[in-house]
Amino acid sequence: MLSLLLLIPFLGAFVLLLSPSNPPPGRMRAIAITTLALQLLWSLRVLLAFDPHQGGMQLQDSLSWVPMIGLDYRLGIDGLSLPLVLMNGALTLVSAVCTRDISQRPRIYFALLLLISGAVNGAFLAENLLLFFLFYELELIPLWLLISIWGGTERAYAATKFLIFTAISGVLILGAFLGLALFTGTVDFSLTPILSERLSMGSQLVLLVSLLIGFGIKIPLVPFHTWLPDAHTQASTPVSVLLAGVLLKLGTYGLLRFCLGLFPQAWALVAPWLAIWAAVSVLYGSLAAIAQRDMKRMVAYSSVGHMGMILLAAAAATPVSLLGAVFQMVSHGLISALLFLLVGIVYRKTGTRDLEVLRGLLNPERGLPFTGTLMILGVMASAGLPGMAGFISEFLVFRGSIGVFPLATLLCMVGSGLTAVYFLLLVNRAYFGRMAITPPSEDPSADARLDIRLSGVALRETLPALGISLAVVGLGLVPAGLGWLSETTATAMAELPALLLAASHGGLG
Repeated sequence: MLSLLLLIPFLGAFVLLLSPSNPPPGRMRAIAITTLALQLLWSLRVLLAFDPHQGGMQLQDSLSWVPMIGLDYRLGIDGLSLPLVLMNGALTLVSAVCTRDISQRPRIYFALLLLISGAVNGAFLAENLLLFFLFYELELIPLWLLISIWGGTERAYAATKFLIFTAISGVLILGAFLGLALFTGTVDFSLTPILSERLSMGSQLVLLVSLLIGFGIKIPLVPFHTWLPDAHTQASTPVSVLLAGVLLKLGTYGLLRFCLGLFPQAWALVAPWLAIWAAVSVLYGSLAAIAQRDMKRMVAYSSVGHMGMILLAAAAATPVSLLGAVFQMVSHGLISALLFLLVGIVYRKTGTRDLEVLRGLLNPERGLPFTGTLMILGVMASAGLPGMAGFISEFLVFRGSIGVFPLATLLCMVGSGLTAVYFLLLVNRAYFGRMAITPPSEDPSADARLDIRLSGVALRETLPALGISLAVVGLGLVPAGLGWLSETTATAMAELPALLLAASHGGLG
């Protein structure tokens, strides 16, 4: 059952790449959308077969592959990976649907989207450390190509920076996995926390720090975040949706699955420092977002802050905080995808994302009123307004963490409050006031761009954003569905015996 989540997108990619004819871009787009729709439907089939009351891995596929090096084909799913697999299926489909007018190498473009989707599913489902690493690296080159070929004017710099940072991340992760085998004297790379008990605390800390930096680059956390704003700014809108909504979650998933899951004893010792790291990332991301003029860079920096909250939740490692981490991964994926879609519409209609240039886009006659309405909904969700997905996720993170790390949690709350500040600046500057696409001047009457009339936004352009908006509101109003899926898994992760040490040490501050 789980193997089909890999086979469907991989086979779709091969069909596109190996097709003997040269079909038009529309037909290739239709093949990609059909393949991704089948993947999403099969993900829902997996959801129906999933038992949320079982804490361990379910629906496992297993095959001995290269036993002499410990590489086995083992797939499994639990309450941590299932929501991410569903989100991957949904947002990759949205990325394909939003891709239009691809005249440059469309065959390769859609094949790369499918390869990334299959690789991400493989990483979320892998029960073997080496198998996870293979899928983790498999998405690297396709995403680099998507940025470097179909990106903006400075795409080469952004793509190269992304490649270097992510390659270093992979080296650190592989080094930690191989070190685990070296220190334990075994080639067993199965996913289990038992092996780490054979290690001294010093060895555990070395391996854990290597994993923390590796996944910290991918998340990204300060100071390893600098590749993200450049990548988002130069990437096309569908690629930004995929990057923010899905690919960043490989880092947070690895943080919970491998850092916390494999080294619970060492995790308990470094948890206070991780809480400080989380607070710094949240505050820095929020303050950096306030200083941005480019709408896309502002949304990118907001991701740095919101992903830092997942580190706080993981550091506290209580059942409520870990459940909040799952909620935060899902809500951030949906909200960031929504915001990038809407920023893409604004850029396509106006030709700019500069907040010093855009004004009055909410104008009901000549502007983008429906896009502006969805944007206001998206920023309210990101700021944690009650009734939205962002509120329930942040509430769970803060509620589960404040008893363990009160000062770090309060600082993260301040960072969360700053989210409302920078997104209020975005909405106020770009959507309110007299409509214009021009910098402020002493004689605005002389500027012809004050009297423009933007072309309307077709329903097909806003339909994906509308669907994500409904999901954001639905998750905020009825969070029990996601909680039902993930609560047992979150509780089981928090009950690892060594984590009791973290609770007994009290809080930070």
